[in-house]
Amino acid sequence: MKPARFDYERPTDARSTISFLKGHSKLIAGGQSLGPMLNLRVAQPERVVDVRRMAELRAVSDDAQSVTLGACITHAEIEDRRVPDPSRGFMPFVASRIAYRAVRNRGTIGGSLAHADPAADWPTALALLGGTAIIEGASGRREAPLDRFVTGLFSTVLADGELLVALRIPKLSAQAGWGYWKFCRKAGEFAQAIGGALRDPASGRVRAVLGALQGPPHVIADATRCDPEAEAAKLCSDRYDRRLHAVALARAFAQLEEPR
Repeated sequence: MKPARFDYERPTDARSTISFLKGHSKLIAGGQSLGPMLNLRVAQPERVVDVRRMAELRAVSDDAQSVTLGACITHAEIEDRRVPDPSRGFMPFVASRIAYRAVRNRGTIGGSLAHADPAADWPTALALLGGTAIIEGASGRREAPLDRFVTGLFSTVLADGELLVALRIPKLSAQAGWGYWKFCRKAGEFAQAIGGALRDPASGRVRAVLGALQGPPHVIADATRCDPEAEAAKLCSDRYDRRLHAVALARAFAQLEEPR
């Protein structure tokens, strides 16, 4: 199939983008989610607003506490470490296991997060790392915590007419360890269950997350005594799903001890 007719705009900055988001409009960055939806006519917007080449959304900055990545940084750029890594290898590891290289060459971290597919990697991985989403709207810029950015199935804290500009990720210390495990039916598919764990002795943080749920990622802010079976039981009524998520989280915790 081919998309329904739509108008096309390519603004040059975030402020002008906001003016095009009135009515039934869709943003496109990498197009790895929206493209198929347009072709299948699941999405039929009046206007498609292309932000993929916007310099503001491709900017990167690095300071002592964090790295800020523009929302249009691609999975491949993170995988290949062409941008600074605040996560001691965690983000390149996650990026390298997203779909296939052709998808990673075009798909963007901000597009994946804003799309908020529960089975995608970045909503869960960024909830584990924490940090801040930088959002542009008609009334100016605001910030939102990444561990509460996704609010449900394909839903986020973004209001109508708002644009995700960048992600500010806190740096992990040299002593930090992480684990990330996901179950897929075959390589390249969306996950059936995701578990993540993070320990940073410098900050005293021990966090965990469960993803690929029927809702937003489930963040365990203090996972010092985390019981994977108990956490999965809170979220999954189906015995198979419950076991899958429990094992994913347990395996993520086991990876904490692996050298990085």
